Amino acid sequence: MEVRRSRRRKSTVSAYRDGQRTIVAIPARFTRAQEREWVQRMLDRLADKERRRRPSDDELLERATDLATKYLGGRAHPTSVRWAANQDKRWGSCTLIDGSIRISTRVQGMPGWVLDYVLLHELAHLLHAGHGPGFWALLESYPRTERARGFLEGVAYGRDQAGDAPSDTESDDADSDDTDVDDADSDDALSDDALSDDAETALAPAGAVSA
Repeated sequence: MEVRRSRRRKSTVSAYRDGQRTIVAIPARFTRAQEREWVQRMLDRLADKERRRRPSDDELLERATDLATKYLGGRAHPTSVRWAANQDKRWGSCTLIDGSIRISTRVQGMPGWVLDYVLLHELAHLLHAGHGPGFWALLESYPRTERARGFLEGVAYGRDQAGDAPSDTESDDADSDDTDVDDADSDDALSDDALSDDAETALAPAGAVSA
């Protein structure tokens, strides 16, 4: 962990990951006591944000249930929701025959509103198997549908341009946190295809082709 003091900073503290290092930037005027207090506070906030961006399977199911209630009128009832490390060509998939949903581990680390969109996309498939007007009408209630689709298309495009095949890696997004020292209790904004066969639907990265 590295603490960086800056004379340009007057009332803000930030923390972010840089590879294997954690960087905490503070105003140069801070005393040692203030440094210890704010470094610990920012490390805790950063860890909390990372945990929320990488929920467990149980937390995924709870999150999906809450989203279904809020945006789909509680009509979608998944039997299970879990992370899947073998979804190289998809962001998520839904098996209609048993109501199970799998989310690619490549979504881990992306903003929460992107994860929410991927979950809602698969939840909507429990009500509509295809991608017709009725399916997309279900997603209109989620205010960040278009933004999330654009985000995922950008990630897929960037990987295509870099010549990298999709893989089970986390998003390149750097996890960071930025807090105003004078407003310590305020929360930062956390933000956050194709039909494969008759029994399973999938949310595929832009440019991907599936049967």
